Amino acid sequence: MFPPVERADEDGVLCWGGVLSPTTLRHAYCGGIFPWPHRGAPLLWFAPPQRALLFCDEFHVGSRLRRFLGRNPFEIRVDTAFGEVMRGCAAPRRGESGTWINAAMLRAYGQLHEMGHAHSIEAWRDGQLVGGLYGVSFGAYFCGESMFFRESNASKAALIWLVEHLQSRGASWLDCQMMTPHFAQFGAREVERSEFMRLLRMALSQENGLF
Repeated sequence: MFPPVERADEDGVLCWGGVLSPTTLRHAYCGGIFPWPHRGAPLLWFAPPQRALLFCDEFHVGSRLRRFLGRNPFEIRVDTAFGEVMRGCAAPRRGESGTWINAAMLRAYGQLHEMGHAHSIEAWRDGQLVGGLYGVSFGAYFCGESMFFRESNASKAALIWLVEHLQSRGASWLDCQMMTPHFAQFGAREVERSEFMRLLRMALSQENGLF
């Protein structure tokens, strides 16, 4: 269905086109590939030469954030508002006109969620969803897709819960796709694509589910 990941260009673009469906997404993620729609362009599929991973035993949470969350704990829920989390992630950010999460993405990942392979980690306060993240999982592999917050540190609380949960289920890392300052502050680092593919194959071979 997809070319070998080694054929991706220096920017990580492997191919373009096709339709978003649960089957296509499964083939993509299990092959080390992810979609990244761009407005006005065909659907792009990426397999970057360096992959940002967050290893659970290298996860770092600053003392200031820990103190804040200790004083202001969020209620963390899983998979109770998947669609709302995706829509929160899709909402325009300050200084931006929109995001890459379009209607086709909402539909395809919603279907993947119904199949048990897409999950939302949600931060709640007083019965209101105030932040969270979503991603996909196969075997012991979890790939984070996007985060949002309506209250400071809400998405960070969801990420902390996720890392601790993954570690408790036997996973040793999670896929952040592309490095950002946000992930770097938690200890994420880049690995070469060949190393990522090796780790991915190992994670997919584990039959114990993460959720």
